[in-house]
This record gives sequence, C-alpha cells and structure tokens, in this order.
Amino acid sequence: MGDLTKPSFKEACLFWLKLGFISFGGPAGQIAIMHEFLVEKKKWISESRFLHALNYTMILPGPEAQQLATYTGWLLHGTKGGLVAGVFFVLPSMFILCGLSALYVTYGNIPWVNAMFSGLKPAVMAIVILALIKIGTKSLHTTFHFMVAGTAFVLMFFFNTPFPYIIIGALLLSFVARRMLPSLFKQTSSAQEQLAKDEEQYFINRNHFLPDAGFKVRRLVGQVFAAALLWVIPIGLFYLFSNDFTFWKQLSLFFTQAAFVTFGGAYAVLPYVAQVSVEQLNWLTELQMIDGLALGETTPGPLVMVLVFVGFMAGYNHFDGSVLMGALGLVATTFYTFVPCFLFVFAGAPIIEKTRENEKIKQALTLVTAAVVGVILNLTIYLGKAIVFPEEMTLGGIDYPTLGWVVVSFVAMYRFKLNMITWIVISSIFGLVNHFITQLF
Repeated sequence: MGDLTKPSFKEACLFWLKLGFISFGGPAGQIAIMHEFLVEKKKWISESRFLHALNYTMILPGPEAQQLATYTGWLLHGTKGGLVAGVFFVLPSMFILCGLSALYVTYGNIPWVNAMFSGLKPAVMAIVILALIKIGTKSLHTTFHFMVAGTAFVLMFFFNTPFPYIIIGALLLSFVARRMLPSLFKQTSSAQEQLAKDEEQYFINRNHFLPDAGFKVRRLVGQVFAAALLWVIPIGLFYLFSNDFTFWKQLSLFFTQAAFVTFGGAYAVLPYVAQVSVEQLNWLTELQMIDGLALGETTPGPLVMVLVFVGFMAGYNHFDGSVLMGALGLVATTFYTFVPCFLFVFAGAPIIEKTRENEKIKQALTLVTAAVVGVILNLTIYLGKAIVFPEEMTLGGIDYPTLGWVVVSFVAMYRFKLNMITWIVISSIFGLVNHFITQLF
C-alpha cells in the first residue's frame, strides 16, 4: 500500500454526499467525476482497480455509476462504506426530484430552472470528453483494444445495437481470441512497467488484497436474506396502514422487476416502463412521461431516477392529486429500484475481487473496458448532437453559445485543471445569464 494513509470514513462520506449533488451527465459523466476525484486527485484507488470495478458493474443490471460508487465505497470502508456511497449517490437526486415533481404538478414548467440546468449540459459534455480521453488513454493498450473500441462505437452509432449485446460480444470475443490468437492481448514491456509503477501511488492498488474476498456461502445467504427482509418491510407497512394495498403492491412489484431488467442503463428500460405505466396501468400520460425524462436528464443522479418521477405521478394521480401520496410513491419507487443494486454489488464484489489475478478473466474484462470506450465515444457524439444541434444538423442549426461553452469548459478543466464542482456552479450561472440575454433580444 506504500506510505499512503487510508482516507477517513468522514472524508469519504463528504465526497459521496458531494457527488450526489453534482453527478450530472448520465453514467459517463458520473464515472468521469468519480475517476477525476478517486483516481486523479485523491489517489485513493488505482486505475487498474477502478477499471476492474467498472468492468463488473457494467455487466450488472441497474445503474452502473451508482453501483460503481457502491463498489468503490466498499473497497475503501467495507459494507458501511458501500452503503453510504450508494445511498448518497441517490438521496440528493431523490429529494431534488421530489421537490421538482411537486412544483411540476403545481406550477408546471419553470423557465429559470430549465435555464440553469441548460448551462450544465455543455459542461457535462466537456466532462464526458475528458472521461473519454482519460479512460481511453489508460485502457486501450494494444491495437486489438482499439479495434474493439472502434467496433463497439460502430455497432452502437450506426446499427443501434443494445448495450448488453456489445458487452456480451466483447466477452465472447475474448474467449475466442484467447484460444486462437493469444498474442493479441500482449502489452509492450514499457506499458507494463509504467502500469506497475503507477500502482505504487495509490492507497488501493493491485497489490492490495481484501481478506474477505472470495465466495462464501454463509455470507451470500445472509446478504440475500437481509435484502429480502428489507424488501418485505415496506410491503408489510402498506398492508397494515394503507387503504389501497393493491396499488402499493403493484407499484412495489413493478419497480422491483424493472430493477432486474435494466441491463444497458436507463434508456434500455425506459421504453418498457413507459409502455406499462402509461398504456397498461394509466399512472401518467405520455406527455408527462416525456417531461419526467427531461427532469431526469437535468438533475443529478442516475438517469434511471426517471422511474421515481413515474412513481410520484402514479401516487399523485391514483390518489386524486395528492402531493403527499405522490411523494410516498416516489420514495417507495426509489427504495424498490435500488435495493437489488446493493445486493448485486455486495454479493458479487468479493467474488470478483478474487478473480483479479485470473489472467483469463482480467483479459476478458479489459475487452469490456475497451468496448465501454467505444460506448462513451458514441455518447459523446449523441450528446454533442443534442446539445450543439438542438434543432437540425446544419451550420444554421448550431447553438453557438452552447458550443462555445463546451470549448471553454474543456479548456478550463483540461488545460487549467479548474475544479469540476466549481465549474459546474459557474456553468449553471452561465445558463441563467444566457437565458436572460436571449429573453431580452
């Protein structure tokens, strides 16, 4: 571990809480913020350990950034660290969305709030570009890795291939390539030496082994039992104290089911949630669903938090416009969406940690990371089109103030190393100023 001291639990808690308020930009942006703080700034976790955790969370159902926070929190401070990291990643977003949802049903859209969040979008795009550069530089070690990243980008950008298929394809490719052309995985000796040297700078590095790692039946049974007990408690309370238990049971079961099928992030599960909640359960209208997506896009936290807006509207509409019942629906939805996420990490992380020295698994996961680089490149272009070309993909359709702020944000954070949190605040002010100038002219 070198001479580096273990970060205090309080220091880690403050970071996770701060992350909950600034985690804009979907998974790529959130991963970038965590990478910048945990790896680049604080040197709590080395690049190889960060990417190992990222590879595992990428193949789990659920929001990968929240699960990565849980995993890295667990690495630093065990179960309590993982719980705090995962909960704080979601909690600020839940309260913000609860407030905005209440305002939404009471007052409708608020222009100045939208303007403030619109200023964050170009800054988030710059953060995603930084993530692409940093993760790409550290994880693309061979020509084969570059080819996998390029293939993943082409499949997603041109053929709309679902994210889970790309990850499964990378794992299958690794299996075939290892058998037929093992030389494809070989790194240059200089790259290996540099990686080994870099590891010594970090508290959690490749030489740091957790004593609790590995598969233990008793621990797994205990974790599953604890998750099941937590899952049952709210259902029991609804049964005892609610006049409409059928509604709450339906909501709880639906969002638990959604949590188990969110492979590939929120965009993969949103069509399913929209179809069931709008067309079958009549919890909200199609337009309200679109407004919920807009709220989810412009607030911190994982995009899957859109589901909690659906839970709010379900409670609000079912109980005749009750904001209180809407808030209860939102809290219940948050709980049932994320309980499975914690179980996946706490049950799987000790097993995955034990595989770090398994060369076959390590090489397979390096291809997953390479594929993720291609996915982040696709996201960068996707965001660029939506942010810089809000109306049409022509020279006349460019939003020049936004494009300018993307460039300014990138230069500020990449060249001048300005603090990311400070820049997010500055960007929200830019959004307000831009809005008022546009209104005047």
